[in-house]
Amino acid sequence: MRYRRRLRSRIILSFFLFGLGLTGLFAAATVLLRERLEDQLIGEALFENVTDYAEEFRRNPDDPIGVQFEKIKGIVFSERRFGNVPFNWRDLPDGVHEITDLDENGRSRTYKLAVKKDPDYWFFLSYDIAQERASQQQLSYSLVGVVFLFSLLSLVIGVWSSKRVISPLTDLARRMRALAGSEKPEKLAPHFADDEVGQLAAVLDDYAEQMTALVRRDREFNSDVSHELRTPLAVIRGATELLLAKPDLPDKTRQRLLRIERAAVQSTDLTTALLLLSRNERGVGHTLLLKLCEQLADASRTQLGGKPVEVLVEGDPWAVVEAPEAVLAVALGNLIGNACKYTNAGEVRIIVEADQVRIEDTGPGLSEEDAARLFERGYRGSGAGGTVGGGIGLSIVRRLCELYDWQVSIAPRPEHGAVATLRFVAVV
Repeated sequence: MRYRRRLRSRIILSFFLFGLGLTGLFAAATVLLRERLEDQLIGEALFENVTDYAEEFRRNPDDPIGVQFEKIKGIVFSERRFGNVPFNWRDLPDGVHEITDLDENGRSRTYKLAVKKDPDYWFFLSYDIAQERASQQQLSYSLVGVVFLFSLLSLVIGVWSSKRVISPLTDLARRMRALAGSEKPEKLAPHFADDEVGQLAAVLDDYAEQMTALVRRDREFNSDVSHELRTPLAVIRGATELLLAKPDLPDKTRQRLLRIERAAVQSTDLTTALLLLSRNERGVGHTLLLKLCEQLADASRTQLGGKPVEVLVEGDPWAVVEAPEAVLAVALGNLIGNACKYTNAGEVRIIVEADQVRIEDTGPGLSEEDAARLFERGYRGSGAGGTVGGGIGLSIVRRLCELYDWQVSIAPRPEHGAVATLRFVAVV
């Protein structure tokens, strides 16, 4: 997962890096230019002076040993005294050279040396640059301090500017959080200037209006559908009960009426579950799992269509889930019905435990890819074959589990078939 800095932190960091980079480049350029210009000027002056010194010496050779000024020392060696030239000066060509050696006290010293040689005399002018080097070092230290101060100033300006820049966005986010869940959200745009943030607030206002209208229409539609479906379903169940109460009904007619009654119950449960999902609210209830699973198993047996499949229910008779029976009937009914649909022979075993229900079947099993995608809306799996269905039943189960913080999974069994697990206690 990539780390993302906050916008304000990015603004502060940008100001700091800009100030640091700009002052750092300025300081480095200052030092380099000063050193280069200083060396160039000193070198040119020394070379001119050593030439003048040579000419002056030829006009007035009164001091054949040398001449010394405040910072410049001139020395001339005649041909017969070339052996007295310092060893590190002897091979130097004409020009200006920077030399570092030891003085008479054994301390290191750096100086510029101008050299001019002819067959009769060698002329040397040395210029002590210790003061210039100390000045350069002092300038470098001063520039480091300037860079630090300007970087600190850039950081302060960045903090102040970021607060000014981010404050409208922070205010916009705060107002949006305050409007969360409001039936009629307040307009955001009037609270901001007509700038980029104001335009963003206006767009959010338009989007909020569209979403509010969409949610309102969706809720009204779900409520209307739920109400309109409950009434005919109640009529169907009442009429079915009256017909079933007749003692002289033929067996085939009784079986068909029982099937109609079960379909009406399933439709009522599904309507209740879908209404809760659309409202994103949890219903309350107290459901015995084993009893409900036995009812769902009876309903599944009638839909096997003569397949040699046995539906078995076992487990804890006192296992209870705090949820409406209609919701559990939809979730477990889809899992049980899915197992019965894909099992052509063998058994479907429903195991009720204190915190979960497992449905094990002896069907063809499923691949790892199918197991990972079965709860996607519209996905039916590679083994669906000619079975009927739109692939939304398990998607409804997943949404119910998200609503109630349950966990559902379907995995292949090592021996054969598949096992579906619905857990009612979150695993820590």
